[in-house]
Amino acid sequence: MAKIVRLEPIAEEAEVATNSNLLSLLLHKDLDVLKECGGRGMCATCHIYIKSGMEGLSSINRREQRTLEVITSCKPNSRLACQTRVLDEGVVVELPPGMYVQSLKDIEDLIGRRAEQDLLHPITGEVLVEQGKIITRSMMVQMEDTKFEIGDYFNQSSDF
Repeated sequence: MAKIVRLEPIAEEAEVATNSNLLSLLLHKDLDVLKECGGRGMCATCHIYIKSGMEGLSSINRREQRTLEVITSCKPNSRLACQTRVLDEGVVVELPPGMYVQSLKDIEDLIGRRAEQDLLHPITGEVLVEQGKIITRSMMVQMEDTKFEIGDYFNQSSDF
């Protein structure tokens, strides 16, 4: 039996099969979710917030908990869409604000413009460029050491 899930701030409702994960719903709605780890709960590129209905979802497993611990934008209502299964009605998902940056090239193309929204690191959720700030070449130099490759990131972390 399908369950209805509401997506905010886009104010859309969608059906998802009972026990399906929220990532499948986001992909079905053609939302740009990076899913760098292929849905294994290791990269946090499908990080979402549960606005209401947490009791209608599967509980957090150990892998998801460990991944959430490295996200700087993590809140008590944070979940990974790939690990979160819908079990009941009343779930409202809040999509995180900001654009996830996959490479320095994504930012380089925006030099000289104001960031329309926070530009976020795809793994940690760290704000790379704040909304309203002008994206400059000097910001690019400061971010040269930023790791965007999921494998590189987890190889340097002893927590995983």
